[in-house]
Amino acid sequence: MPLKDECKLCGRVLPISYTRRCQRCGKIFCLDCMVPDVVTGDIRRLFCLNCARKIVSPKTGNKFEALTRYLCFRESFTKTVKLSFAQIDGIIGDNLPLEAYRSEEWWKNTLKTAHAKAWLDAGWEAAEVNLKEAYVVFKKTKSTPTETTERKRKKIRQEPQKPYTPPPARIFSRRKLSKTKIAKLYARLKNIEKAKASKPKFRGDFKPKPAHEKRLMKPKSE
Repeated sequence: MPLKDECKLCGRVLPISYTRRCQRCGKIFCLDCMVPDVVTGDIRRLFCLNCARKIVSPKTGNKFEALTRYLCFRESFTKTVKLSFAQIDGIIGDNLPLEAYRSEEWWKNTLKTAHAKAWLDAGWEAAEVNLKEAYVVFKKTKSTPTETTERKRKKIRQEPQKPYTPPPARIFSRRKLSKTKIAKLYARLKNIEKAKASKPKFRGDFKPKPAHEKRLMKPKSE
């Protein structure tokens, strides 16, 4: 029976011939979850997708802020959340350090470490850690968070201000015509009236002949 190993990213159990060790983090992944060296393009050096993403687009700031947002989202559904270490890798977009797999002290609820502060600021605590099966259970704490934590949570959630005040509507007023334009309009109307008055008026059905008919009816000179 061939030896098998589990991929740390997708969780599939595959033969050793189909798995490789990442040159950056040292964990075992399947060939589907690995790419060649993104810097040199060397096929012999394989990186996992998390390490390759970290090299291509390095993130600035605390990477565990994504875990804070995730726990804030889950608190409206449940009071207990069970996450595997691989799921946490996907949430934060990076691999957990090796100490998280080896020691339970890394999961201690203390504000001195950045990773523990991430779930404490969200109002959660690590209640159970299983290193053999690689999972952790977070529970919602009853203690109310501090004011600074509330500000951070509001900033993360980006909730709209209540009550909502809509922006004032712009009222468009009609522009009054200037005196110059009014004078021009009156002058134009007077010119039209004068042109109508200057035309000759004819009684009955008599109509003057047009010019081309006059030329046709004109007698020829001998």
